Amino acid sequence: CRDFKGRTPIHFASVCGHSEILRTLLQAALSTDPLDSVVDYSGYSPMHWASYSGHEDCLELLLEHNPFAYLEGNPFTPLHCAVINNQDGTAEMLVEALGAKIVNSRDAKGRTPLHAAAFADNIHGLQLLLQHQAEVDGTDQLGRTPLMMAAENGQTAAVEFLLYRAKADLTVLDVNKNTALHLACSKGHEKCALLILGETQDLGLINATNSALQMPLHIAARNGLASVVQALLSRGATVLAVDEEGHTPALACAPNKDVADCLALILSTMKPFPPKDAISPFSFNLLKNCGIAAKTAACSSLPNGNSCPYTKDRHNAIGLDGCYSE
Repeated sequence: CRDFKGRTPIHFASVCGHSEILRTLLQAALSTDPLDSVVDYSGYSPMHWASYSGHEDCLELLLEHNPFAYLEGNPFTPLHCAVINNQDGTAEMLVEALGAKIVNSRDAKGRTPLHAAAFADNIHGLQLLLQHQAEVDGTDQLGRTPLMMAAENGQTAAVEFLLYRAKADLTVLDVNKNTALHLACSKGHEKCALLILGETQDLGLINATNSALQMPLHIAARNGLASVVQALLSRGATVLAVDEEGHTPALACAPNKDVADCLALILSTMKPFPPKDAISPFSFNLLKNCGIAAKTAACSSLPNGNSCPYTKDRHNAIGLDGCYSE
């Protein structure tokens, strides 16, 4: 029998930690229906549920009855479930039982358990996975590494661990040519950005432009990250580069078109432009070509940026359905 979400008594015994009831149900199910077909309407098996809920005794029973059940149903594997919910015990059991077969598994969007651990700021999970040869710089379908996942979501502990302990690559670009530094700045995560800057003096990284020609300095300035702007400038970030809208980092600070107009007019009176030409068409066009154009400084979205592929709202669910909404 199933409820309206396709969940069976085996699912409920697994999620509630009723190991003896689960044992009886498994024995009955094996005589009538293969265990690997017991998935709910979202594709989650009892092993997903037990792993997410942290019920080690139930997971042990499920592994004994069918160790390959992790391959069935939703590709957001039981190990993804365990690490995203900080369930260290069930995560360790899965890794010990299944090893490399599950450590670098990928969900429907190409995300590994290491991405899930980084998203959840789960340091123990990161350590466990890396000890079992997880790919530290593996990318998902958006081209993002676990470090980029952590940076975009403001998970400072995960960023610090991946940088200092795992030596994650800072130069990886996603499909929109954003680095981890771009992503941290785009969401206003000052501490993450400073951690990244503390690990590099590379001008190529500091002045890297994404597909909208935005440098980290553009994005940090637009989001009012003063300490990040200071750190970027001290490392040689260029102040004259223009993005695809013709904005310099200075103009990116303008909150709207009117302020940008005023800023452009004021700057037009400064060197190298003589005051007498302050509002001449030639002077204004030259300013526009130099990146001091009177355009609206948009909010901090990145080119073609999507919201985080995971969501922290896991209320009243196994915690996986929301992880696929974008």
